[in-house]
Amino acid sequence: MASSLYEILRIPVGATNEEIKTAYRRLARTYHPDVVAKDKRDTSADEFTKLHAAYATLSDPGKRAVYDSELFLMKKRPLTTVGFSGYSGRKWETDQCWS
Repeated sequence: MASSLYEILRIPVGATNEEIKTAYRRLARTYHPDVVAKDKRDTSADEFTKLHAAYATLSDPGKRAVYDSELFLMKKRPLTTVGFSGYSGRKWETDQCWS
């Protein structure tokens, strides 16, 4: 399973617009539901939908900039917070009631 739109299109992160277009067209010829055998149309339709969504995002400079910044933040941010127990401690107001 691809973790990024770049992996879906099988291109490097720094790909040019021409490389994005070329990769999309090459993969679209492979996965388009009108091209594949009838028994593979369901899975190819899903793949083609992913390809098209990736191309729509990466071919638009504004959408690509937003996606790249989010991708950078996701790679930089840890999945879990170390040391968080879920309990922030006691509060002065409630401590006074229970004393």
